[in-house]
Amino acid sequence: MKVGFNMLLWTTHVTKEHLPLLKTLKKIGYDGVEIPIFGGDAAHFEKIGKAIKDNGLACTSVTVIPDEQHSPISADAKCRKQAVEYLKWAIDCSQAMCSEVLCGPIYQPLGMFSGKPPTEQEKKHAAEVHRKAGEYAAKANVILAVEFLNRFECYFLNTMADAAAHVKRVNHPNVGVLFDTFHANIEEKDPVGCISKYIKAIKHVHISENDRGTPGKGHIDWPGTFKALRCGGYDDWLVIEAFGRALPDLAAATKVWRDFFASQEDVYKYGLKFVRKQWKAAGQC
Repeated sequence: MKVGFNMLLWTTHVTKEHLPLLKTLKKIGYDGVEIPIFGGDAAHFEKIGKAIKDNGLACTSVTVIPDEQHSPISADAKCRKQAVEYLKWAIDCSQAMCSEVLCGPIYQPLGMFSGKPPTEQEKKHAAEVHRKAGEYAAKANVILAVEFLNRFECYFLNTMADAAAHVKRVNHPNVGVLFDTFHANIEEKDPVGCISKYIKAIKHVHISENDRGTPGKGHIDWPGTFKALRCGGYDDWLVIEAFGRALPDLAAATKVWRDFFASQEDVYKYGLKFVRKQWKAAGQC
């Protein structure tokens, strides 16, 4: 098991000014960081990757679908083709910094709704796009982890069952599910039971409190969550994800207009201690 920290707490685009944070996170005891890929090119991320490695860290990466013109579920074949190209770009950037996993809601633009459940045609389109992306990712030695979100942010994948069914339809070994505790807390009738049921599909995990604040200071069933993961055989990344008000655009997208933690330091310091303690306690199955 490796513990990472998502850099979205500070920025949507990691640059030279953010590099001192890598040293801080390494000193505290993190194994890696999760880098947002929302813009830039492979050359930029190669430099970021070098800094990550120089600080003794590993990394994963996260991206989103930017707009309807790059939507995998679009009825327009041109948009779906552009979706494939967008994902290839994100995979190239991930490979450039030696990211092990590229995760996120990579199936539709956030906040876009049809007013209806996803159609069979949309499911078919997304699977085709992700299968092509999975083939490309395999060559780059990158795992794609598709994140289901709550119903207020998207409509295509809202539950673990939705995501597992989608991954099964994609049918590629490099495509799996990102399980995020925040979204599961909203949508799942049994946020712990769904982990055990679909554990084989889970390739990545976001540790996110029910209010998106400091892990361990809310009401997520952490003992149950960690036990289900560990006893199910999961032994990959646990990435802490928390959002604040520092980034106006991200705060608006994630509906964050009040503070959920005393300080950013509280999130990454307390969060790491909490995750390691909970993982250790879950060791007896």
